[in-house]
Amino acid sequence: MERPEFDTIRDFEEFSKYYWYRDELIKICKAHGLKSDGGKIELNKVIEAYFSGEKILPEKKRAVKKRSVTVTEITPDTGLIECGFTFGNRFREFFRQQTGEQNFKFNVDMVATVKAVKESGDEEFTLGDLLDIYYGKRTYATYDKSALQWNRFLKDFCGDEATKIFDERLKAAAALWKIVRESDMKKEYSHELFEKYKNTIG
Repeated sequence: MERPEFDTIRDFEEFSKYYWYRDELIKICKAHGLKSDGGKIELNKVIEAYFSGEKILPEKKRAVKKRSVTVTEITPDTGLIECGFTFGNRFREFFRQQTGEQNFKFNVDMVATVKAVKESGDEEFTLGDLLDIYYGKRTYATYDKSALQWNRFLKDFCGDEATKIFDERLKAAAALWKIVRESDMKKEYSHELFEKYKNTIG
């Protein structure tokens, strides 16, 4: 079944059967006067509310005051916005000391959280709160794992020996992904899927 135009979709259940890129979700939200910032998870929640009769309107941006004082010493109580947090060496070293992990790496939920905190101007959020995100003790914003669907699809496509019949495998994979994305099929690769459409994607 081909993906219909948004305005012809009856409910969120039908909408969820299809794959939508983030920029498509943004356009839908803007066209309907809805909140249009955030990741795919947030945008999907806005659209789900829209189908249930609730309009989540765009937020007025809060101006974050620039602080003239530079924070020299950082502690778990230091505000993330206050200290001008980045994913650089200074803060990696801070979290390495806090966690005792010699090869500390920021995880994807920490990255999503920092983005959300900065976008909302949440001056109450601290480095200690971010540490809780690392340990999974709390949730603030989560990484949109659906963005990885295409990567998984492409990896599985290229891992299938049968797809070597194409000189331009990436192009063939993209053509097959387009069929899957615009349908209500599962958003994953299978050899059966390839056999069904191999004559139309070459």
